[in-house]
Amino acid sequence: MKILALLCRLGEARPERIKLAAPTGKAAARLQDAIRAQRTVFDQAGGAGVALEPATLHRLLGYQPGSVRFRHDRENPLAADVVVVDEASMVDLALMAKLVRAVPDRARLILLGDKDQLASVETGAVLGDLCGGAGAPRADTLPGIAGCIVELDRSYRFDAGSGIGRLARFINAGDGAAVREFLEGGASAQVRWHAVADPAELGRRLAADVDVSPLVTAGSAEDALNSLDRLRILAAHRGGPFGVDLLNERVEGDLARHGLIRRSSGWYAGRPVLVTANDYNLKLFNGDLGIVRSDGEGYRVCFRGEHAIRKFPPARLPQHETAYALTVHRSQGSEADEVL
Repeated sequence: MKILALLCRLGEARPERIKLAAPTGKAAARLQDAIRAQRTVFDQAGGAGVALEPATLHRLLGYQPGSVRFRHDRENPLAADVVVVDEASMVDLALMAKLVRAVPDRARLILLGDKDQLASVETGAVLGDLCGGAGAPRADTLPGIAGCIVELDRSYRFDAGSGIGRLARFINAGDGAAVREFLEGGASAQVRWHAVADPAELGRRLAADVDVSPLVTAGSAEDALNSLDRLRILAAHRGGPFGVDLLNERVEGDLARHGLIRRSSGWYAGRPVLVTANDYNLKLFNGDLGIVRSDGEGYRVCFRGEHAIRKFPPARLPQHETAYALTVHRSQGSEADEVL
């Protein structure tokens, strides 16, 4: 917000011609929360009364069902002085190309993101390449780019000297030998390495190390959502013997064997639910996590809202899936006390 306020004060941008976007509905909603928390500085720079409403990139560019083209392109550019894109590491090459074509020649494009995050699911790692990621040209070899990159190097999630901080540095540096030595040497209580030889051993490890029973036994929706935030089970892939689909089945099976759930209908109290499609009417977005609760009227799926818990009948939900385990891509941008 300070960057936008400064551009307005300098006359480089008109508040009503500032466009904000993110690759996913969830990221756009988080950007909206950040704007709300820092709105005062923008208002003082002449933006009072101007709506700043982040959109997904597809909505910003004007998605047209059944077409690979967007409404906004080189011939019909966005009416913008500044376009800001958050979580830019998730933007693939094709979508970034369409975005750049739609930005007017005299406008300013600001990309925000973590160059060390996983690249987009589709082809390309545009932000990493621009910032000189592993194997990419350094910024100073790209004409016109060197002076346009600012890197923030302080993490507010964990201390640089912590086990997670040290491991992250080795990974970002591409030092595989140091990563292996650190993990296998047990140098940090924060990070533990368990070698798993086969799916059967994975099942035993899950049963021993993972306790998701608080999702079922929590006394309130708030307590259940808090429990959901404490633990993330992650996998690199969706399918396969170590993938998310099988992990979810194993966890559900363990809960059923202990009599904690009955999954005959597919719905039961304590089931974590991941929304996988945007519903702008309900304000539920791809990536939102909720928890199923039971009340006097039947099952309700509960999500955190800005001021209170939001509850929906299962039949009203957009496309969704069970979410004891997530892919690493799906988890980006979230936080947890413990990650497996």
